[in-house]
Amino acid sequence: MSDATLTFEEGTIRVEADPDLDPPYTEADARSKTRRAPAFRYAALRGWLDDRGLSVEDRVLDAPDLPNLSSTYELREYQREALAAWEAENRRGVLELPTGSGKTVIGLKAIEDHQTATIVVVPTIDLLEQWRRELEAEFGVPVGQLGGGEQNVEALTVSTYDSAYLRADELGDRFGLAIFDEVHHLGGEGYRDIARLLAAPARMGLTATFERPDGAHEVVAELVGGKVYAIDPEELAGEHLAPYDIKRLEVALTDDERQRYEEANEVFTNYLAKSNIQMRSGSDYQELVKRSGSDPEAREALLAKQRAREVMMNSEAKVEALQSVLADHRDDRVIVFTAHNDLVYRLSERFLLPAVTHQTPTAERREILSRFREGEYSRIVTSNVLDEGVDVPDANVAVVLSGSGSEREFTQRLGRILRPKDDGRPALLYEVVSAETAEERVAERRR
Repeated sequence: MSDATLTFEEGTIRVEADPDLDPPYTEADARSKTRRAPAFRYAALRGWLDDRGLSVEDRVLDAPDLPNLSSTYELREYQREALAAWEAENRRGVLELPTGSGKTVIGLKAIEDHQTATIVVVPTIDLLEQWRRELEAEFGVPVGQLGGGEQNVEALTVSTYDSAYLRADELGDRFGLAIFDEVHHLGGEGYRDIARLLAAPARMGLTATFERPDGAHEVVAELVGGKVYAIDPEELAGEHLAPYDIKRLEVALTDDERQRYEEANEVFTNYLAKSNIQMRSGSDYQELVKRSGSDPEAREALLAKQRAREVMMNSEAKVEALQSVLADHRDDRVIVFTAHNDLVYRLSERFLLPAVTHQTPTAERREILSRFREGEYSRIVTSNVLDEGVDVPDANVAVVLSGSGSEREFTQRLGRILRPKDDGRPALLYEVVSAETAEERVAERRR
């Protein structure tokens, strides 16, 4: 008779054992008179029992069998190092590599090496379809899909975060390996439950920027493993990624824009001084938002901040700077990034640029990107929709007209132009900043 029996039940591990045995990560379950642990603790719990020489009847995983999987990919040196670092941490952890460096290939090799049923969780339909194509092409087996109108499960399955959230407790025993692409999304309050409810002992996170401003990457580290490998774009530029340069263009507000900016900014700063809010962290901003619900002055301060932001981010001089950049790069493929849809459409109309925003229908977006890939279009303008989770065709020039202070956003936009070019052409990112405004601090923060 075994000393302990482990069973998966709706996102938990049920532990039947001697009452005197007190395994870590478990709590007493009065209803079943057993102990229970969250499913993500399965590997640690099994390791604790094995370390004590206890016999275990393990009924947790009910993973479907796979044929022998073989990949044709040959890993680059840094990809081998990343995979080895993950293996060394008991097949748990996050790999941080630049966009365009082949994170998907590392995931495919992990599946090949592990030879176990795997679920790949992604944030967007575009990435879901991209991963499914890669898995089917590389391994020649049926690939399940959860999301995008399909709900079928196979030994290899790709799911959106939304679909995985809805079905993790049901499917938590079906996979030995879980790969979370753009793993920083897992820090979201609801999405965390995906990793908690899966029993998969092997877990890999892939991202270009792991840390989150809200600190939720620490939760991700507990659920998937900490950052076990990281490499910067600078280390890969010139050999595995295109060599690149970043140019900052400072532009001046017009007299009218300056007046509107200063007036709005004064309303905002006067309220901060009066209310003793320092705006040194996200919690300070949340406090201001909270007050705005009942305090008219706080609400007006928020609106004034928004007006000042719109002036500095959408200035006329930025449009003129873009005109100059486009003229200098007539033979290049250019992606223009902005923070606001209004500016996207304004630029699209003025320069006859195909526009991609969250409002662009899926079929139209795919057609625009396809024409960009084929060279029919040489430039496009977009808001945040192309920052991540979309297979964007190669470009070699990016223009950031406006954005947030997020390092992740900046890294992802840079990554859109870093794939190596056949002609060895370097990549160039222009960062257009309104001088003598808060945007200068925003630009420093994201860098």
